Amino acid sequence: MQIGQLAEQSGLSRDTLRFYEKCGLIKSARSGNGYRVYADDTTQLLTCIRTAQQLGFSLAEISQSLEGLWSSQVPEQVIVNLLALKVEVIDEKIETLLQLKLDLLERIRLSALEPCSLSAQMQKIRAEQAKYADQDQINGDNKIE
Repeated sequence: MQIGQLAEQSGLSRDTLRFYEKCGLIKSARSGNGYRVYADDTTQLLTCIRTAQQLGFSLAEISQSLEGLWSSQVPEQVIVNLLALKVEVIDEKIETLLQLKLDLLERIRLSALEPCSLSAQMQKIRAEQAKYADQDQINGDNKIE
């Protein structure tokens, strides 16, 4: 099928299909007149790619996984392994975000007890700037023009 038919069947734009081909996610052959021609099962592959994206896989991750899927005698097991690895990555991100949240909450708690050192430094800088601004006004803004 040609790119227009594939776009219509998959719900993806022609530009997206070209991009996927450039990334190696899908393949086409060229007809005698130079048009891209896709295999009939490309629509099913695009559905799998979109599902993987919805499950949080990046196009790079999908691209890296496709070769293993095609060469495997048991692609279902490859898919299960990929999903399990993604769960591990998500768990690590959750742990990192939870630690960040705890750190932020601790800083909020501490700032309620005593002003943040950064805040104190900022107040000092503002006071010095105000002092210099006052001196400039007293001295008549001795600027060289």
